[in-house]
Amino acid sequence: MSLGKVNATAVTGTRNRIGDVAPYSGICASCLDGCPGFCEVAKSGLRGREILYPQPFGKVTAGAQKDYPVDYSHLNIMGTCVGAIGTDADPDKAIFSAVNVESKIGYKNKLKLKAPIFTGALGSTEIARVNWEHLAAGAAISGILLVVGENVTGMDPESKIVDGQAVESPELKRRIDIYKKWADEDYGAILVQHNVEDGRLGAPKLAIDLGADGIEIKWGQGAKDIGGEVKLPSLERAKQLKSRGYIVFPDPDDPVVEAAFKAGDFSEFERHSRLGMVEEDEFCKEVQELRKSGAKYVTLKTGAYRAVDLARALKYASEAKIDLLTIDGAGGGTGMSPWRMMNEWGIPTIYIQALTYQYIKRLEAKGAFVPNIGIAGGFSLEDHVFKAIAMGAPYVKGVCMGRATMIPAMVGKNVGLWMEEGKLPKIISEYGDSVEQIFEAAAELKDKYGSNFDDLPLGAVAMYGYCDRVATGLQQLMAGARKFSLEHITRNDLVSLTKEAAEITGIPYVMDCDKEEVDKILG
Repeated sequence: MSLGKVNATAVTGTRNRIGDVAPYSGICASCLDGCPGFCEVAKSGLRGREILYPQPFGKVTAGAQKDYPVDYSHLNIMGTCVGAIGTDADPDKAIFSAVNVESKIGYKNKLKLKAPIFTGALGSTEIARVNWEHLAAGAAISGILLVVGENVTGMDPESKIVDGQAVESPELKRRIDIYKKWADEDYGAILVQHNVEDGRLGAPKLAIDLGADGIEIKWGQGAKDIGGEVKLPSLERAKQLKSRGYIVFPDPDDPVVEAAFKAGDFSEFERHSRLGMVEEDEFCKEVQELRKSGAKYVTLKTGAYRAVDLARALKYASEAKIDLLTIDGAGGGTGMSPWRMMNEWGIPTIYIQALTYQYIKRLEAKGAFVPNIGIAGGFSLEDHVFKAIAMGAPYVKGVCMGRATMIPAMVGKNVGLWMEEGKLPKIISEYGDSVEQIFEAAAELKDKYGSNFDDLPLGAVAMYGYCDRVATGLQQLMAGARKFSLEHITRNDLVSLTKEAAEITGIPYVMDCDKEEVDKILG
């Protein structure tokens, strides 16, 4: 996608007046005096900084539209008609349903996942809050890892803060309790993320006291290189969050600003988080302190920063022996990142994963500890999971999905509402008008949970169906590659479709695939 196309997008509620646009600026080739202002430039003149963000803010998640020169579609998965690894080479045993897609993550304490996927961190955005019950229960019954995002404690209006430290947060407690209610004893876990403000408020300790299995330290994400932001609809909320240490624009304590808000000159404040400052000694010390506080797992989430920061993340994670390092590449999605930033900053996922592999090899050559790796940044289905694991084999143990795990949770929730109102859309009612008819996974879950099934949020049922689909699709791809458990997947299970992809990833070009073996056969 050219830069110009991003200048006019439904994401920010903008469009061009005519189809012909200047390829770089994105401005209409002929800008008409008299146009009401459809484009992003014009709307920014009217609404200012509001147009920085996806619209309607707080009700959408948004994913970058930029088309990078190389992406995972430039890799293909290889299959074979010979043998089986991880089971007997017997047609009656080597069937796809026998493929084991379970994954284990962790340094000393091993966290088991029914499928090698986990949710992105969903924090203080409104869309995360209203869909949490469905998402959390869905992750729990699916046996995958769930991550609570940053700022939940600080944003909770009912949080009790004493001497600058959070001692109660009903919203954080609600989020943890929902997951724990439905959690599988053998699979999955719930982690709570923390940033600068969370750390200052003592949110990690509170999260552990409330039952979180671990803490994810956050350096950043693939959609933005600044702290998180949300919109605040009231003066009271703006003042409250400023008093808790957040950056709030415009200043709600300024009498001029307060008067303008009350007069209706603007309707929302912005809350921003601070930039973190990373130091190796402080990071290792923090990991130790979190473990002493009772965190069973301590992980790190880093974003699409420049290469030297990736090297720092890997080195520091190695020194601290953390349980998981999740690396988030540019091109992912979010509920609250500035739109242009989401498209135009950072190292795209396939590039940053290629660098990760190179840097790990350098650490490994020195005998250093290599942490388990998670990859994030625009993944949604089983082929993405296979490619990310294979390209990073044997180090990548899971694929982080943010928007993709939220979608079924939201749709399932809304199906329940539409059923209550008798307003099922035709695209859904063609399957029937009952839960059992609409949700393919309902019968299985009803059998498992019995009368408790009625308490299960329908978004959770939908998320379970989605996770089952991804797991089954992954089983099929793995069976075709004759790899019957995840640890057998290697980089040799992929080929690059272009020479540029081969150069970047180190995965052989398709025309060079199996060259030595071919020569042996053909002589």
